[in-house]
Amino acid sequence: MTSNTQVALDKEELRTLIAHILELDVQEVTDDADFVADLEVDSLMALEIVVRLQRQYGVKLEESDLKHVSSLPQVLELVSGKRAAQVAS
Repeated sequence: MTSNTQVALDKEELRTLIAHILELDVQEVTDDADFVADLEVDSLMALEIVVRLQRQYGVKLEESDLKHVSSLPQVLELVSGKRAAQVAS
């Protein structure tokens, strides 16, 4: 298995995971939905997302990491970047 395969994430799998955490329909977690403004993510939900992403994808995230992301594509980029950094080290 190459490092690219290890780092690749499935956006739809991530969308489903976030929808499950937030107890939303998957269709509500659109690419342009803002987590706070549109999906009403508060700090407790953000912490739950961080914990679940760490477990699911084996990355080390801080709650502050999620403060810099506000949409699904940004979470995908964050987690992919963290995984790539782990593979490279």
